Amino acid sequence: MLPLWVLVLGTMVVSGGSSIEALYDTPAKRAQVAATMSANSSLRSLYGPVFGDSTGALVAWRFGVFAAVLAAVMSLIVVVRHTREEEETGRQELLSSAMVGRRAPLTAALLTALVGNTALTLIITAGLAGRGAGSALALGLAVGLTGMVFATMAAIVAQLTESARLAKGLTSAVLGFAFILRAAGDAGRADGGSVLTWLSPVGWAENVRAFAGDHWWVLLLLTAAVLVQGLVAYELTSRRDVGMSFLPARPGPAAGRLATAGGLAWRLQRGGLLGWTLGFLVAGIVFGGIVEGAADLVGDNEQAREIFERMGGGRALTDAFLAALLGMFGMVASLYTVGSVLRLHSEETSQRAEPVLANAVGRLRWAAGHLVIAFAGAVLIMLAAGVGMYVSYGKDLGPVLGAAAVQLPAVWLLGGLAVLLHGAFPKAAVAAWGVAGLSLAIGWIGPALNLPQSVLNLSPFGHLPKLPGAEMAWAPVLVLLAGAVVLVAAGLVGLRRRDIITS
Repeated sequence: MLPLWVLVLGTMVVSGGSSIEALYDTPAKRAQVAATMSANSSLRSLYGPVFGDSTGALVAWRFGVFAAVLAAVMSLIVVVRHTREEEETGRQELLSSAMVGRRAPLTAALLTALVGNTALTLIITAGLAGRGAGSALALGLAVGLTGMVFATMAAIVAQLTESARLAKGLTSAVLGFAFILRAAGDAGRADGGSVLTWLSPVGWAENVRAFAGDHWWVLLLLTAAVLVQGLVAYELTSRRDVGMSFLPARPGPAAGRLATAGGLAWRLQRGGLLGWTLGFLVAGIVFGGIVEGAADLVGDNEQAREIFERMGGGRALTDAFLAALLGMFGMVASLYTVGSVLRLHSEETSQRAEPVLANAVGRLRWAAGHLVIAFAGAVLIMLAAGVGMYVSYGKDLGPVLGAAAVQLPAVWLLGGLAVLLHGAFPKAAVAAWGVAGLSLAIGWIGPALNLPQSVLNLSPFGHLPKLPGAEMAWAPVLVLLAGAVVLVAAGLVGLRRRDIITS
């Protein structure tokens, strides 16, 4: 999965140069959009302040923060996957019984994250070098070092908890808090100098100011954080046994009564669902606040208007902007659904499913508990996003909720694919992440690159009606729903007929 992450992120940033150059093809247009964005506190909270009006500076403004955040997500997943998850499944104990040093797993995980972030840095540098090689390197290093900050942070958290899911969740929560700090700071000040901004590693990446003065010294803060956190992680890993943690899980008994397989699934997944719901609610409030600024973002630029309309459908710019934002929420929600479905896979590989199924619990009952949370949870988090957008946008609750709900058939189709892969082809279950990631990449980057509609239609989200604004089309919605039902049914049939995974 690492090459896919690197290529998608690198392409997103590099393609931004040609997109912005095509949209704002004169210095006057670039100066105007830079001034407009700097004056809009809602847009500053989302993208950060604009430090210059060159094409490179606008690329750094538009894509720098998001690339840094996504590089952090990539890195924390890689590190937890190759440290705590290996211990949780018992594979690390097998490897450690050979001539493998105590710190070797952590070293391998951090080196893997370093390779990924270095490749991402090189792609950004090479792709934007024509606009200023030094500034392109500064932007690439800002993104890559932010990834390594959260890689080393994940290495620390992986020593503290026995659960890989909890390690990912806690590190992701820190990343979310860092983004919120930066957003709050940038909303208050247009120069990036807020104390809140400087308390966030994401804010440090922003203040490198690539293509607008290149503050190289800020990279020293990121480098220092990587080194200090790395040393702490190495010290912690030398002080514990394999499989143990500094904050061990409470052995029980569990509070409350677990009378059903569904109750167990709820106990296992409720924390993740709560986190996703709150995250979508907050994100909806943040994004809803910039809807009214959509006209400022586009201005009189017909090419920019066409991009939003390709993403959002309807001719009215505000409706198209709302549809585009809710479409992005739907694509991200598919990641929740896929992850929740694949909790079945992790329960099997960690050998926790076998004791449950050894009792009077059928496989379908066991799977149904997790699938209800996966598919119904998608409804909850999309409604939370819609409510959040209504709170800050302040208009048309019904149409906004309808536009959020219409994303669900595509979300469920990708969730159904995850059920099919887990049930019938368990060794390929991880491929569900790749399909969901590809759908996200097509929906996010495709319209800006002016990809043909046939390519956009490779994503199930490309077939949905673009509400609000466009006419409701029931045919594609019903087809996607039917596809999701067929995939889930086929996956459950496969689960009933195969052996339970034991390793």
